[in-house]
This record gives sequence, structure tokens and C-alpha cells, in this order.
Amino acid sequence: MSKIERAGSAGLSETEARLRLQQEGYNELPRPERRTPLRIVLEVVREPMLALLLCGGLVYLLLGDLREALLLLAFGAISVVITIVQETRTERVLEALRELTSPRALVVRDGERRRIAGRDVVRGDLLVLAEGDRIPADALLVSAHDLAVDESLLTGESVPVRKQAVKTPATDTVLAEHRPGGDDLPFVYSGSLVVRGEGLAEVEATGPRSEIGKIGLSLHGLQTEPPRLQQQTARLVRLCFLGGAAISLAAVLLYGTLRGDWLQALLGGIAIGMSMLPEEFAVVLTVFMAMGAWRISKARVLTRRAAAIEVLGSATVLCTDKTGTLTQNRMSVAELRLGDGTSLRLASPQPASVGAEFFELARCSVLASSPEPFDPMEKALHAFVLASVPDDDTGGARILLRSYGLRPELLAMTQVWQLPRREEVFAAAKGAPEAIARLCKLNGAELAAMQDSVAAMAKDGLRVLGVATATCDGESLPSSQQGFSFRFLGLVGLADPLRPQVPEAVAESRSAGIRVVMITGDYPATAMAIAGQAGLDVNEVVTGEQIKLADDSELEALVRNVNVFARVLPEQKLRIVQAMKRNGEIVAMTGDGVNDAPSLKAAHIGIAMGGRGTDVAREASSIVLLDDDFGSIVASIRLGRRIYDNLRKAMAFIFAVHVPIAGLALLPLLFGLPLVLGPVHIAFLELIIDPVCSLVFEAEREERDIMTRPPRRADAELFSWALIGWSILQGAMAFALIAAIFVLALRSGIPPDEARTLAFIALVVCVVALVLVNRSFSASFMSAFFRPNPALLWIFLSIALVLAAALFWPPASSLFRFGPLHLDDLMVTLGAGLLVLTVLELLKPIWARRLRF
Repeated sequence: MSKIERAGSAGLSETEARLRLQQEGYNELPRPERRTPLRIVLEVVREPMLALLLCGGLVYLLLGDLREALLLLAFGAISVVITIVQETRTERVLEALRELTSPRALVVRDGERRRIAGRDVVRGDLLVLAEGDRIPADALLVSAHDLAVDESLLTGESVPVRKQAVKTPATDTVLAEHRPGGDDLPFVYSGSLVVRGEGLAEVEATGPRSEIGKIGLSLHGLQTEPPRLQQQTARLVRLCFLGGAAISLAAVLLYGTLRGDWLQALLGGIAIGMSMLPEEFAVVLTVFMAMGAWRISKARVLTRRAAAIEVLGSATVLCTDKTGTLTQNRMSVAELRLGDGTSLRLASPQPASVGAEFFELARCSVLASSPEPFDPMEKALHAFVLASVPDDDTGGARILLRSYGLRPELLAMTQVWQLPRREEVFAAAKGAPEAIARLCKLNGAELAAMQDSVAAMAKDGLRVLGVATATCDGESLPSSQQGFSFRFLGLVGLADPLRPQVPEAVAESRSAGIRVVMITGDYPATAMAIAGQAGLDVNEVVTGEQIKLADDSELEALVRNVNVFARVLPEQKLRIVQAMKRNGEIVAMTGDGVNDAPSLKAAHIGIAMGGRGTDVAREASSIVLLDDDFGSIVASIRLGRRIYDNLRKAMAFIFAVHVPIAGLALLPLLFGLPLVLGPVHIAFLELIIDPVCSLVFEAEREERDIMTRPPRRADAELFSWALIGWSILQGAMAFALIAAIFVLALRSGIPPDEARTLAFIALVVCVVALVLVNRSFSASFMSAFFRPNPALLWIFLSIALVLAAALFWPPASSLFRFGPLHLDDLMVTLGAGLLVLTVLELLKPIWARRLRF
């Protein structure tokens, strides 16, 4: 039985449908694999710092010191909880696809129409399609009446495409090779929307075999680009761990051999290992990314993967879709042109009123449209007439007598109306200009003039409709549109308007050294027009057909210079992004449709439009613009660069702090002095003071040249040798002063507990000094104190309160083994911090050139 014959049949039987459902599965995508909480916990406990904390806690537990054991284990538990919360935020892309591909469906089974769940649709089902329906599966049209479908989710084109039923017989080539997009094709696709007409279609593919399902499977196979900062910090922590482990082992052997106290040697070795392992890098990175996500949310930008903000700050190429990203994905009337060639360009916002002749042209285009339109172009025509003349009476008591729909042989439609207070009936037609010209029987000169007007409007990226009118007595209407005596009124040009903030955002991106590239499924002429309006550098346009013929090396050469790609298929978008990545670019990709999802996920950073974007695009992305404001991308780039700048400052500070901490842990073991820092002191410093101080850096203002310098190199290291040298210099100076204070205190007869207290307070004061030094590399000495930063005062007050509790609250003092501190001792510690601050501020200008970002 042919497919045309099937159109009049009873469809599948329920028994056959159930059998196919068992054989081929539900009309949905497979669920993504998920890591269990137990697996995440096992991965977390392998972290080096956590292992050290747990070892220290177990040693204290064996010694019977329950308080210190519980304190160290509590610090470890905090790290575990933070990591588990972060790791359990897994991808939900396939779930979103499954929801999109499972609308309710009206099918014919056993000769009856039945409404079933979209997931129960099977291959061979007959779908009944009507205006407003979401299509549940890929299908072949066996009958269609004036059918138009919005396939923008799959193609990126904002204008619906016409559909026609399959012709008998359909060749195997036609059935095998078909893709979304293009007019007068007999295929409809899962996830697309019927905007006009009705039809009957036989399901060809469901679930992962559909076009949208293939996109889902490609997403399933793509790996999200890992954050480069996490890779760099993890590598640094591993190196520090290996170095610290070697030094700790040597110190344990040395202390145990010389003193014979192997238990104290083990605790000292653990303290050295903890002091040399900058595990708080991961904590600080998490804090920066979380705070960055909170800050950018104020601009209505949702960050799904916080590390993506930093990567966006290093972007060198911003790939953007056209429809819904640069444009508003909402058609509007852009130009009216009368039959004599007189034109009216409409500004945005559109004028409240237009001339009588131009309004008559617009009014007739509305009368030629559906009274309650789904088609975006018809919606735009209705909106324009209502906005131009709100009190227009054309929507009064008029009666629709007959509709003549679009036909493949005549791409025009006519609506016949009985208007109030008029005896004759009024016919209004609109459609392709050449079809309207045929209906109006234009002569050679008139046809040439119309074609010139159409070409001029199309060059501006407009969709052009011709409009005509006719009147008749109404007693006997003609059988076809050709039976009317139409009069040509003119042309209506519609456009998907550019978002008003786009040119400014593109210009600022260019000043920041970021190349903006448009990748769209639309036509080259439309892409060129929008690119010119947006301010892109347009040298040439490359089409999807050219991309298809190019191999990987040729494509890499193309993407180096071309900024506009048109008529591009989803897998070609993915190839473009991958070619740019092979060229060493840091790629940011924006989009809103299902067709954008693979390239959004493959890019270093995916940016989805939240207002008009699909769930699939949002779930495949790292950043979502909730208000679809393209200018928010620039704000995200600015914040990303600020985060990276401030993160380097924070990391330099933490690296510098580890020098005196490691030195004070190693000093007693080498020279036979009383222990200064135990595991509790170091855990206190590294898990409380350092992350809290890092909040100061997170809140620091951006550098003055943040949006005028080029993006940093793709291979730029977070820790350059200049930065490491600067950190070691700071830490060595602080250690020298603190060690001198501790040794002199012991030699002057001060008890070890009081000397330990003096050294610890001096260490904390020097930590504060290092915070002030590292706030900026370009600001002056006085700005260390007066540069606005609301977090600074609160952080310093918090440190003072914690220290006061440790000094004057007996339980805390005994836990930390602190002795009493006198006023003159306090002045010594404050003097040490002031000396560190002054000397380093004087050295900063000399080192600043090497530390430029």
C-alpha cells in the first residue's frame, strides 16, 4: 500500500502500535548517565589535602585528643560537602530534549482519531496536524491544505516554510535525503510548530532516529570543555603535593632520628605537608566563581557552570546566531512600497500613523491574512495596522465569506470579505510578488518595475510580499483566485529587526579584541544585511554548501577571516566551532534553538538566550541571558576579565602566605626549637583566614584597561614565573620578620607558649599586609588603604574577632596552646606588618611591568 493510499486508511491498529513500541522503544531520548553520590564521595576523598586532614584527625584520635581530632575532621567534612554539592549539578540536556519531543499527539488508529502522549507515537502512525500543533515525530505528509510550519528550532530561520503532500510515487532518494528548511517539501519534523493549515502525515522516525533526536545523540557524545583554571590549579596542587610530601618525609625522618620522638615527628610532618599544599586554591576558585555568578545574576544573566565566566573573559571569538540573538525573532513591517515605486521606510519604534495610501496597502495585507494568525509575518501585519490606527474599524462587523489558500503552483492567498455598509464583497490577496503579478496581469513595464523594487528590498534583507485587491458582486464567487480582477496595490517588506543594543555591544567587543562571527541558517542576503546593521566586519559570506565541500584544513583557513556564515546546518555549526578551536581560538557561542545545542556544548563557553531560547539550548549552555539582551554578553566578558585579574591577585597572595607558614612549620624541626604551628593552627589558617581574605580580592574593582586590552593568550598560565617570583619575595620577607620575632622572643626568656602566640599574631598581621599589597598592581600606595572595597573592613573585623576569641577565650587558647599577649608585644607585631607593607609597596612599581595581565 502506498503512502497516499494510507492517507485514507484506518491507520495502525492498537495491537500493531503496541508491538512497534516494544520493538523500537518510546518516542523519546535515552536518559543520560549520572554519577551516584557514593561515586562522587569516593572521588572527593582521594584529594590530597583531604587525605592529610583525615590522617591528622586520626593521629589526634589515637592520642586521645578528641577536640583537635573533631576539629580537623570537621574541616574535612566541609570540603566534602562543598564538592558534592558542586558535582551533583550534572547536565540535563537530554531530559530537556525528551520534554520537547513528547507533546500530545492526535493520531488515527483503528479508523478513529485518538489523542495520545507524544512518547507513545510509533513509526507508521498517522498524525493529524492542525494550526498550533507541536509535531511529535518526523513524518511524511500524505495530504496537506495550505500547511506552513515553523522549523526555526531546527534551522534558525524565523520565517515558516510551506509544506505540500508527497507526490506519487516518492523516490527512495527523496525519502532518504531530506533535511529541515526549504519550501514545498513533504516532510515535517519533531519539535516544529504548525502555524497555518492542516494535514495528515505518516510517521517515519521517532525518538533518537528523528532529526532532533540525532542532535540529542550528538550532544550525548560531546564532552563539555573542562575549565582551564581548574586544570592549571589541579596541576599546581599536584606538584606542590609531591614536593611537600618529599620534604615532610625528610623532616619526619630527621626529627625522629635526632630527637627520638616519632609521634611528634609525625605530627610535625603532617603540619609541613598541610602548609606546603595550597589546597585552598580550589576553595578560592569555587568562591570566586560562585560570587561571580551572583554578581552577574544582577544583570539577569544565569550562570549554569560558574567557571565559564572566567573562560568568557579570555574569549577571542564570539560566534552568534542571527535569529533570536542579534535579531528579536519577531517579524515587523520595515517598508511599504506603492505600485508607482513610492516607498516608506519605517523606523523603530514604528510611527503612530502613516499616509492614507500606505495605510490602505497595510490594511489590505491584513485582510488577506488569517483573522487569528499563527504565522509570524501575519502577526506582524496585524500588529502594525493596530499600532498605526488603533481606532480602525476594519475589525468590526466584517464577515469572512471564503478563503483561497496557497498552492504550489500559485504562492498567494486570498480572503473574501463582506464589509460593513458595503454591498459588494471585497477580496484581498497577498503572496510572493511574482504570484501577485500574475493575478494582476501586469504588463512588461509594470512587471520590470515591480521586480526592481523587490530586488532593492531584498538587498536590505527584507521578506517581500505583494498585495492586491478586487471587488465583485458577491452573488457567485469564482472557483479560483485567477477569477478575480485584481488591482496591484504594492509591496510590503518585513524584517526580523536587530536588537537595539547589538551595534554598541559589537563595537565594545571589537575594542576588547574579540572577533564577532555570525553563523546562521538564513539566506546570505539576509545575513549580510543584518551583519552590516550590527557593525560586523563583512568581507565575504560563506555558505553551508561551501563548508560541506571543504575538508578540515580548508575550513580552518576559512574561519580565520570570514565573519558571516549563511545557510548553515547544525552539524556544520559544530564543525565551524571545532575548526576555530583547532586554530587556537577561545570560542564563545551564542544561540537559542535546538540547532544551536551541539555547538553551544562544544564551544569553550556556550551562551543561550533565556527568554526565547529553547530548553535544549539553555541546558547545553554554560551561561543563559535571561532577558535575551545581547549587551549582557559584554558585561559577562568584563566580569570574566575582572575575575581572572582578581583571581591572580588572590592566588599570588595565597602562594606568598604559604612561604612563611611552611617556613614556620619547618624551622623548629631543623633547628631544634619548640613547634610554632601544629596541624590545628595550619588548618585554621588555610581553611578560614585564607578563603575569607580572598573575598576581599573577589570584591576588588576592575583594572582601568580591562576592556581595551586584547584577550590573554590561550596558553597563558595562571602562574607566570614573574608572579611566582613576586609571591616568593613577599612570603620570604614576611617569614624573615616572623622568624626573627620568634627566635628573639625565645632567647629573651619568653615561655614557648607566649612566643608561639607572638609569632602567630605576627603571621596574621603580615597576612593582612599582604592582602593590602596585592589589591592592585597599578594603584598607588595610599589606595591600599582607601581604594573602595566594602568587604575589606568586614573581613578585617572578622579576623580581629576570631583572633580575640583565640587569645582571650580559655577553651580556644588551650586548643591553640596560646599564652598571654601584652601590649608591647602587640605593637611589635603591628610594626612587622607595617614594615612588610611599606617595603613591598616601594618594590611594586619595579615589578609591576612583569606582572601585567
